[in-house]
Amino acid sequence: MAAVKTGLSRKLLTRVLSVYFALTLIVTVGQIFTEYLSTKNHVEEELQTLKNTFSSSLTRAMWEINDDQVRAIAEGLMSIPIVEGLQVRGENGNFITEQGIRKSRSPNPVEREVIEDHSGGVFSYSFPLVFKFAGRESTVGDVTLYSSFDTIFSRIEVGVFFLIGNAIVKTTFLVFLFMTAFRTMLSEPLQNITEQMGRFDPERPEESKLTLEVKDDNELLQLRDSYNGVIDDLIASNHKLKSAQEELTAANTKLDDQNLVLEQEVAKKTASLSQIMLDLEQQKDELIAHQRELRQENKNRQYIESELRKKNDELAGSMQTLNQAQQQLVESERMASLGGLVAGITHDINTPLGVSVTAASFLQERLINLKQDFEDTSLTSKSMASFIDEADQTAKLLLNNLGRASDLIASFKQVAVDQTSENERDFDLGEYIAEVLQSLQFGYKQTKHNVTVNCPPELIVTCAPGAIAQIVSNLTVNSLNHAFEDKAVGNINLNVEAVDDQVVMHFEDDGKGLTKDELSQLFDAFFTTKRGSGGSGLGTHIVYNLVTQSLNGKIDAQSEPGKGLRYTITFPISQH
Repeated sequence: MAAVKTGLSRKLLTRVLSVYFALTLIVTVGQIFTEYLSTKNHVEEELQTLKNTFSSSLTRAMWEINDDQVRAIAEGLMSIPIVEGLQVRGENGNFITEQGIRKSRSPNPVEREVIEDHSGGVFSYSFPLVFKFAGRESTVGDVTLYSSFDTIFSRIEVGVFFLIGNAIVKTTFLVFLFMTAFRTMLSEPLQNITEQMGRFDPERPEESKLTLEVKDDNELLQLRDSYNGVIDDLIASNHKLKSAQEELTAANTKLDDQNLVLEQEVAKKTASLSQIMLDLEQQKDELIAHQRELRQENKNRQYIESELRKKNDELAGSMQTLNQAQQQLVESERMASLGGLVAGITHDINTPLGVSVTAASFLQERLINLKQDFEDTSLTSKSMASFIDEADQTAKLLLNNLGRASDLIASFKQVAVDQTSENERDFDLGEYIAEVLQSLQFGYKQTKHNVTVNCPPELIVTCAPGAIAQIVSNLTVNSLNHAFEDKAVGNINLNVEAVDDQVVMHFEDDGKGLTKDELSQLFDAFFTTKRGSGGSGLGTHIVYNLVTQSLNGKIDAQSEPGKGLRYTITFPISQH
């Protein structure tokens, strides 16, 4: 079989890597240019710093017309690495000293600080020398400091080489990874299929079936199955053709025998010869009918294949509908969680508001009595003192309960907003988890179950807080609903720690645990141990998606029957 000049996998790999090479080159050049501009700004700032350091002494030397002192200061400036040249002019525009790199300048005096770019990668910083004496200012000259691209490059040289080396290493690794993946997943299987198809033997088609060892159910397996299906059809057709040939051979043999008998007894068998011819015609008709049946069977097979393709299209549509329904169920689960928060916070707020209403009613009643005593001129200092004491206690009671209600509303408001938003922000992880659990207290404060949180203080993370709220809510509600069915007092522990640039959360309960089979399906959509009892099977599935997609982390679970359930969640402290 002729070799393929341009392989499909090679062409695909070439296009993918070409795009990557172009992007890598653009990004690397952009980083180098940005580094150059940043370093140039630093050099210009250092030149300005030199001006602040040397201008006063240089101005005094110019004022005193001490040219030797001016040259000494100039030599000191030239010893600084970033200064590659300088020019000092007097107030009349005459050059007092020029050292190192220098460029032609305007004869006009410098009146303000100026940064200019020159040819050959040279740039300058010019500033006037102003001497102040007796409250008056007098310009005694100006100074121009020169630096160049060489100074900037010497500072960014290591960074540039590191960026280029990093791009080369990443590109080399990606090329190797892509080549390995394309070879193992596409080129080698296709080559194997091509070699097997090249060994096709029409005489022994049953030995020409394709064998392909791949782990995933992909298009190559579909190609193998379709090809093997054609081989099976060919084998069946060969069997039928062989049977027809055998029947025809038998008929021919029988005909030869009859012809021999006819040749030997032609005179005696003249009448029976016609009957034999009729029998042969009948067998011929049967053979033609059999061939028609074969053609009809082929048509039926083609019809069945067409119907199978239609069913496959219908199945694909059903899968798309199922995925949409699953997404709607996930969103419904999130809104149901938010509804639970509303119910809980309403219940918690009802108590302090009820106490506040009672206190306000009591205070109003005492005011009415006080007003009546005042109008009847029967108000005594003792009554007034008693009212003041009661009013003070009532006001404190109102403030405490209304403050508690305000805290609950603020906590709920932040958690509710975060659960309906995917925006990222910086927040204290420990305080936020406490707010989430406070909004969930209604679910377990009527029980004897305990929820404990251990989190380092001031652990600031940058991510979507709604994802954290949903994860903590789902895991807590799951444990309360599933773990403690046969246990009066249960414990839920949430331990948080920072390891390098990662947040590690350990969420565990001491409930009934899960079997090995249940644990293997824990993160699957629609899996629940309370099927038919209100469980949707989406709680841990949503948690898994939030950890792996929203937080770019990973989640693992360990459990044994009777030993509780433990989740380990790891995600970056910052998502940037």
